[in-house]
Amino acid sequence: MKLPPLTALRYFDIAARSESFVRAAEHLHVTHGAVSRQVRLLEESLGVELFERRNRAIFLTHAGRDLQATTQAIFEQLEDAVQRLHQQAHDTVLVLSCEPTIAMRWLIPRLPRFHAAHPDLQLHLVAAGGPVDFSRGGIDLALRRDDFHWDRQLHSLKICDEWIGPVRAPGYQGQRLLHSATRPSAWPTWLRLSDQAISQGERSDYEHFYLSIQAASAGLGLAMASALMVRDELDSGQLQAPFGFLKEGSSYHLLSPQPLNDGGKRQRFADWVQGECQACLAHLGLLQNDEPGLPSPPQVR
Repeated sequence: MKLPPLTALRYFDIAARSESFVRAAEHLHVTHGAVSRQVRLLEESLGVELFERRNRAIFLTHAGRDLQATTQAIFEQLEDAVQRLHQQAHDTVLVLSCEPTIAMRWLIPRLPRFHAAHPDLQLHLVAAGGPVDFSRGGIDLALRRDDFHWDRQLHSLKICDEWIGPVRAPGYQGQRLLHSATRPSAWPTWLRLSDQAISQGERSDYEHFYLSIQAASAGLGLAMASALMVRDELDSGQLQAPFGFLKEGSSYHLLSPQPLNDGGKRQRFADWVQGECQACLAHLGLLQNDEPGLPSPPQVR
């Protein structure tokens, strides 16, 4: 026997649950007449009446109750299956909010390795800093430096310490200090920690941290930089760190409204980014002796 159209069965099931063609039409966003027609077509196809119609009210017949017991179970199973498929598809997308400088200068150049290690995950990157509205922005994770107070109900994982130091282009001999509005305390902090005697007479100011680093690459002065963010330029010789790097006191963290150790996409990214940061610091000789299993090579100058 040929099965009736799925649409007719769906309209019947909704009408049977609500015991009203009007409420079924509202639920389905169609007209009352459309529901009535689909139910009538189903009754004609089956050769039985499914509803008893009395004074504009409808009541399931015995045949209608038998059919509705089956359609309800089938449509509930379909809804569950669709929901599972939707969740599985969504679980392959990871939305990461990341501070612009570390995103551009450190994370993006390393993303090919992440995609190679986790080809089933799609990383969507959002450049932003400071507090995060996870629900409104659809954000799964945020990579932030702990220079602000976040909601302590969030799950957090320390990724690595921040190391800073002046950088310059090879051959630059001047004393112009390049400052940035987004990290205004970078130079004062380093000067206090290092006890270096650097002339502070000449300066240039830039809106963002990454702009001051780019200016140093162009030979415009000495910029304060995060070791992570200039690791590649130090390797290529585009930049030099004449005084090395000092631990600044802040650190980078992953923030999430969901647990980071659930074995899912959040933990996979957390494990990867933590490993990448540690590898960079080890390469630069900046891991501490108390880091388990990782020796501390000589400091890069």
